[in-house]
Amino acid sequence: MIQQDCTAVADVLSDGPDPSSDSIGYAQAQVLPLRQLKITDAVLHRAVLALAASYQAFSTGAGAGSSAAALKVSKAENAVNAICPQAAP
Repeated sequence: MIQQDCTAVADVLSDGPDPSSDSIGYAQAQVLPLRQLKITDAVLHRAVLALAASYQAFSTGAGAGSSAAALKVSKAENAVNAICPQAAP
C-alpha cells in the first residue's frame, strides 16, 4: 500500500507549474490536490498534510515566498521524500 500512496503523492507533485520557475504558483497549485489524497499510511498522511500546509503558507499571506516559509517547505518535502524517495521536488 505504501508504494501506491507514494505514487499518488508523486503524481500530484508532478502536476502544475514548474517549481523552479514559478515556486509560489507551484506551491499554490499543490495544496488542494495534496489534501484530497486518500493515503492509508498514517505517517505519510501526516507528512503530506504538513507539506500542503507549508505550501499554503509559502504561497499566501504575509510570509509568501519568504525564506522562512521556503525553509518550512524544504523540511516538509524532505519528510515526504524520507518515506517516498524523490516524490517531492
